[in-house]
Amino acid sequence: MNGRARMNSPIHRREMLACGVAAASGVLAARNAIAETPAALADPAKGDRPSLRFCLNTSTVRGQQLTVVRQVELAAKAGYDGIEPWMGDLHKYREEGGSLGDLRKRIADAGLKVESAIGFARWIVDDEQERANGLEEAKRDMDVVAQIGGSRIAAPPTGATRDAGLNLADAAARYRKLLELGESMGVVPQLELWGFSKNLSRLGELLYVAIESGHSQACLLPDVYHIYKGGSDFAGLQLVSGRQIHVFHMNDYPADPPRESIGDANRVYPGLGVAPLSQILRTLSGNGFSGALSLELFNRDYWQQDALQVAETGLRAMREAVAKAFA
Repeated sequence: MNGRARMNSPIHRREMLACGVAAASGVLAARNAIAETPAALADPAKGDRPSLRFCLNTSTVRGQQLTVVRQVELAAKAGYDGIEPWMGDLHKYREEGGSLGDLRKRIADAGLKVESAIGFARWIVDDEQERANGLEEAKRDMDVVAQIGGSRIAAPPTGATRDAGLNLADAAARYRKLLELGESMGVVPQLELWGFSKNLSRLGELLYVAIESGHSQACLLPDVYHIYKGGSDFAGLQLVSGRQIHVFHMNDYPADPPRESIGDANRVYPGLGVAPLSQILRTLSGNGFSGALSLELFNRDYWQQDALQVAETGLRAMREAVAKAFA
């Protein structure tokens, strides 16, 4: 494993988290030196505004049941810089005879960038055969992403959400294998936080797995809602290098229902809830983040509305949140 020490004996989960958080600042800072695209640091104290891109995660208009071609047209018409499609929609497009080369051209001609894609390969599970199948699924997904011009894919803890106790050292080794696969495919898997999960629901867990993977392309995919749902304090973002976050999922959440019972469908446009968005954005900026803010909502009321209206409202809300944070 390129000289990385492996721990073969079980380690208590809390001990791992303590070690991971303590080491986070130094290790991730060291990786900044080899980041592919150095970000221009903004100084929130001076009111500097970072250079950010705005992306549409297609879950936001999932209820409107648009084809992936229509999703691309929608994102461009609404004024987004990029798009974050779901693998299910991309596979359906291909199965119905769509050309990935043609889709890549459509996206480029629309002036959009494929910032990421949402997949659900079971790369992290304990079952060896199921994990092998998950890596094969991830390989197929990465191939599709690469063919449409993308270079990143979400890597959530699919299959390890119901039962707590996942060994984080094992998860780190499995993430490394996924990263190595991605390196061969030209697509970076982003370790995604899922607040409702029994594993990888907290920033400390995510940091530990990313750091202990020992891979230079390890990176995180955080989310406003999921950080809150998982119970982490947003102050924890201070320990994360912004250069190890390429995409950040933007949304907001109301004060009610409470954290214990809040669900994906309760997400609202940025600025309509109680999330400390200014604090979040200023922390990310101060840490060097200059990537994509991707609007990811699952609001059933929005799904009943005109898709263009929803996309435009969401983009305006993100822009206003950034303007407010750096006013």
